[in-house]
Amino acid sequence: MRKYLVKCTLVAALGGLLFGFDTAVISGTEQSLRVLFDGEYQKLSQVFGTVNFWHGLAIASALIGTIVGAMRFGKLADTYGRRKLLMIIGVLYFISAIGSALAYDLSSFVLFRFVGGVGVGGASVISPMYIAEISPAKFRGRLVAITQFNIVLGILLAFVSNYLIAGFELGAVTWRWMFGVEALPALLFFLFLFTIPRSPRWLLVKGYVDEAKKVLSQVGTDSGSIEDEVAEIQNTLKTDERNKGETIFKRRYYKPLFLAISIAAFNQLSGINAVMYFAPRIFGMSGFGESAALLGSVGVGLVNLTVTMFAISIIDRFGRKKLMLFGSIGYLVSLGLIAFTFYSYDSEFRLVHELQQGLRDGSDLASAMASAATGGSIIMWSLFLFVAAHAFGQGTVIWVFISEIFPNKVRGKGVSLASSTLWIMAALISWTFPMFAEESGGKIFTFYWVSMLLQLLWVVFVMPETKGISLEDMEKKLNLNDEK
Repeated sequence: MRKYLVKCTLVAALGGLLFGFDTAVISGTEQSLRVLFDGEYQKLSQVFGTVNFWHGLAIASALIGTIVGAMRFGKLADTYGRRKLLMIIGVLYFISAIGSALAYDLSSFVLFRFVGGVGVGGASVISPMYIAEISPAKFRGRLVAITQFNIVLGILLAFVSNYLIAGFELGAVTWRWMFGVEALPALLFFLFLFTIPRSPRWLLVKGYVDEAKKVLSQVGTDSGSIEDEVAEIQNTLKTDERNKGETIFKRRYYKPLFLAISIAAFNQLSGINAVMYFAPRIFGMSGFGESAALLGSVGVGLVNLTVTMFAISIIDRFGRKKLMLFGSIGYLVSLGLIAFTFYSYDSEFRLVHELQQGLRDGSDLASAMASAATGGSIIMWSLFLFVAAHAFGQGTVIWVFISEIFPNKVRGKGVSLASSTLWIMAALISWTFPMFAEESGGKIFTFYWVSMLLQLLWVVFVMPETKGISLEDMEKKLNLNDEK
């Protein structure tokens, strides 16, 4: 594996680090924003919905932006190139960080979080696409998965940053600092992008043959011969050229579309974004105090990072399908435990919450408090198992899988549609979580459990294995060339 290839991968994957940071940083600010915007929520709730409805919308505003970014950036990347779009994404991250930190009311906060979400959605499409297109097949799984590694590293950094900033006791501006620190890595990401080349496959699509050959000579090829590699890619492009007038929704693309949309929907139906956005609240629901809840979130980030590193190291050896299989089983065990514990200890958890809020005296309730502590411990370890299952399966596999299964000519559109599906589901899950969790933690985690049972069946009976297959040969494996 060439050093230049690794360098280009790490720079492009920084979009994933900012993706993860931007996604998780909201968890430390969620309760402060609830208090800050309570008056505006109350006014809005008189027109439509409850306070929880509007709070969920404010928290999910970035995810609504991700839908726009994922839907638009894939097509723009096919026109203007992957690297140029990554630069625009860096600018969006920077604007969002500064704007969210300086937001003066609910509307301005939602606007700047939306802008950041557009960047996240774009990064979820462009970063893995760029890495897949510069990587030889034998390294592609590990290299594309570095995007996921950076996502979970960004999540961990956000949790740690939130915990450390809260420790400075900055008072009413604490949440502003939590958002504002993202501006520095966003600026560095933008500057580093000037040091990497344009995608060789995009260059060949646009006819820049000499530049494409130069890039391939720097990053390496599957065949070992630059001329053979270029010829193979161009032959695939000629086939795609004959279908230039068709859309991604033509019959010949139904198979990869179904696979991509399915894995994207299941990714969020696990409840992973609800856990990442509301980790401190979930810990709080199970009896943890504010500081302990933030520290528990750091534990979630550490588990996520550690297991992702292990999964990345084996994805090209064991394949995508096996990782998804074991991840699905881990989901079922952990989500089942979480749902059962919330059902079993609901009254004790509510009691501890009332005690923490000073609503009652707990001097004669030692037994109930001890029981709640037991339930809280089960929730904590089950959440760690849940995050480990996600990191080992869906978290590591999804960006690799959806960047592999589409032909060169429509890869941008296909990955964009799959990412849009993921972010639509993420927005719905994160938006509705506060409403359902307020009523019952058990019910919402039971729903996630049922969804993951369906995912297990999909993995066993539908999902193909894609390890070690070149992007050009993938069309033959999925029989795309034979379909009209």
